[in-house]
Amino acid sequence: MASPATPPLRSAQYEPMHGAKLVLATMVLSLGSFMNILDLSIANVSVPTIAGDLAVSPTQGTWVVTSYGVSEAILLPLTGWLAARIGQVRMFVFATVLFTLASFLCGTSFSFPMLLTARVMQGAVGAAMIPLAQTLLTSVYSPQRRGLALGLWSMTVVVAPIAGPLAGGWITENLSWHWIFLINLPLGAVVAAGAWSLLRERETPIRKVPVDFVGLALLIVGVGALQILLDRGNELDWFESAEIIVLACTALLSLALLVAWEIDHPHPIVDLRLFARRNFTIGVVCLFLGMIAFFGTVVVLPLWLQSYQGYTSLWAGKVVAMGGIFAMILGPIVGLMLGRVDPRAISTFGFLTFSAVAIWSAHFPPDVDYWSVALTRLLMGIAIGTFFLPLAAINLSGLAPERVAAASGLQNFMRNLGSSFGTAMLTSFWERRAAIFHADMVDNLNQFNTPFRDQLQHLTDMGLSQAQALAQMEHEISAQAYLMSTNAVLLLCGGITLSLLLLIWWAHPPFGIARPGH
Repeated sequence: MASPATPPLRSAQYEPMHGAKLVLATMVLSLGSFMNILDLSIANVSVPTIAGDLAVSPTQGTWVVTSYGVSEAILLPLTGWLAARIGQVRMFVFATVLFTLASFLCGTSFSFPMLLTARVMQGAVGAAMIPLAQTLLTSVYSPQRRGLALGLWSMTVVVAPIAGPLAGGWITENLSWHWIFLINLPLGAVVAAGAWSLLRERETPIRKVPVDFVGLALLIVGVGALQILLDRGNELDWFESAEIIVLACTALLSLALLVAWEIDHPHPIVDLRLFARRNFTIGVVCLFLGMIAFFGTVVVLPLWLQSYQGYTSLWAGKVVAMGGIFAMILGPIVGLMLGRVDPRAISTFGFLTFSAVAIWSAHFPPDVDYWSVALTRLLMGIAIGTFFLPLAAINLSGLAPERVAAASGLQNFMRNLGSSFGTAMLTSFWERRAAIFHADMVDNLNQFNTPFRDQLQHLTDMGLSQAQALAQMEHEISAQAYLMSTNAVLLLCGGITLSLLLLIWWAHPPFGIARPGH
């Protein structure tokens, strides 16, 4: 493997912050991360309203979500490279200001093309905010308290995707869809001004290196094609569609060429050498698979509740939001524990808890009540609060401070990719399994089936016509099929997290970030 042509960048050594400045810096950086992640999910429930207001079809309206996810996914791996050229503090403030400007353009859009352009800009310019918030948070705390910093940051990562649909639904119902973007204006101003005033004296050294245009082009094409494939795969019936086949081939070829090009490049656009570190690789693989399981439950459960249990989007959001309670409480506690307890043990507890709750949830009866579902989500918050944070600590362990920004960018890219895979694959799995369960039940219903005849007779005796009675039975069969499919998804998610127990213990201590110069 070729070594870089220029000497490695050394991180500036600053003393940890203390007192009020530390509290303010923590609040500012956490708020920046929160508002960015929130925007990934806050528009989801507003898509039908936006599509109707701007006179486009609901399918076209989904590009409001897709465009943001694609542009953010492309730029996330570039975080380390951009921060090295601009400086971490300047890059964070620059990204926040542009993200806020893009939010203003989204909120004042009067046409669909204008909104789509603004969303692409919003995702692209804001991509660096999340990993740099994580990087800067770890730099302002002492080495002994960096676990607490990661704990506070992890709260934003877990709570924001849960709060997004709930906030988006309330704002759309009570104000207007424009405000799901305009609420970023005061928040962005506070974050940008606060970060600059508190952190500008702690700027990192800058390194000017040549731009790897080939790597950049391969990254844009490969990641863009992959993200669009995941967003549109279910809608287009996956590989039955020529468009999906073209996107898959494009993504596979581009990403394979990207790896081959970048691995020995003296100035790589993405630092793929990080994957040569065992802890980083194990951490991001566990994070990727964990996000698939997490989003499988977060996406499929509300779909089932709204489609077959009679929940509104607001009440389904309330159920999912229960998972954020323990996640918020446990974030700082687990962060403080990291210096004294092996993060592999904490992750193991989180994996086991997630699996146990998922398997328990997979036995819902057809008439399950609100509080039974909400209780499972509440307890799932314990699992979420105890496995994401230790994985972040394992990912970054042993890294020199000057490589943390690049590692955080790749880590958050894998987190986003896992959420995209989880949403796309498990939604498709849910629908296909429901179709199989439905077909199996219908095959057993005929004039020779006594329970079927008795139920049909019972419904007609109640005054329904035969056509109405059959329609009622069809609805009940569909509801039962989707309940069985929901249970299958929950079991699969529980199995995914159980499998991570075999992987997480391959990581090896120590699990702290290396000191500058080491």
